[in-house]
Amino acid sequence: MTHVEVTTVADDLVVLHRGSDVHRFDDLAPDSSHTFHGIETRTLARPDGELLCRFATVNDVHFGEIVCGRMDDSPLGPIISRDDHQSRHPEMMNEEACREIASIDPYAVLVKGDLTAFGTDAEFAAFESCYRGTFGDRLHVVRGNHDSYLDQGVYDDDLWIEMPGVCVALMDTAIPTETTGAFDHDQMQWLADHATSTALPVIVMGHHQQWVSGKRSDDYFGLHPDSSDALDRVVAAHSNILGYTAGHTHRHRVRAMPCGAPTIEIGTIKDFPGTWAEYRVYEGGVMQVVHRVSSPEALDWSERCRGLYADFGVDYQTYAMGSLDERCFVFPHRGER
Repeated sequence: MTHVEVTTVADDLVVLHRGSDVHRFDDLAPDSSHTFHGIETRTLARPDGELLCRFATVNDVHFGEIVCGRMDDSPLGPIISRDDHQSRHPEMMNEEACREIASIDPYAVLVKGDLTAFGTDAEFAAFESCYRGTFGDRLHVVRGNHDSYLDQGVYDDDLWIEMPGVCVALMDTAIPTETTGAFDHDQMQWLADHATSTALPVIVMGHHQQWVSGKRSDDYFGLHPDSSDALDRVVAAHSNILGYTAGHTHRHRVRAMPCGAPTIEIGTIKDFPGTWAEYRVYEGGVMQVVHRVSSPEALDWSERCRGLYADFGVDYQTYAMGSLDERCFVFPHRGER
């Protein structure tokens, strides 16, 4: 029998999933214990003050992808698709995500790279039609490795986005034609200058996840160790920077930078668990709340994707989902500047 998972908690919300069944409990008290379907969970503590705005992020949306589960040219899988349906899985999952995100009336929607599968004009156009068509000027975009394999120069600007109560530095980490990522010196100076210019909390966002420990390598799958160290130095010097969030790995995970700030990864929309992140900005702090796209059609697809990469010995559902407190939390304060 499919077990029940607590997939989302916020200061007023708990959501459980059992396969394709959704159980949503709203209007709960903050920082309070609840038992639903035999599972005890606790709502998040609400930061002090008024709710100033909400915004949302997505990453690894991959318009143009045809199948899920393929690893390079290997025949191993499982490899699955929606060929018998009217639309491919990225189109369907992203359309459903846009509907859910629109329901919170976000101040902004930020896309952290891998907009496409192969970086074709048609894929970029499909992305724009879906997201720009829904959110217009509220949409802010930076590229990922899949969007620059052909040395494309689209969505390569670093963006400083000011919102009520928070600023976001949405930064380009892509190295054209490469899978790995990096920041250069000018980008780190840009970030430092902008962080110095505001008393508001700042969240840094990019496509590639940060290197924080282990063997140093020029081939590290995410952000180059030298760039990761440079980011840590800027964050250490500016205590109003709350942390760094990325995509790329298709998983939910939180680690600590050497300076102690969180470095965060958010899963993909296109397959399991099919997620996007909401940020609630209060006067006294910022909360991250990860949601599964939960329409019947989306859940039917994402549930099919739990077993991706099983032939390679990967427990994809555990890898991709992460733990609840890696998905939903309040950013810790970092003291005075």
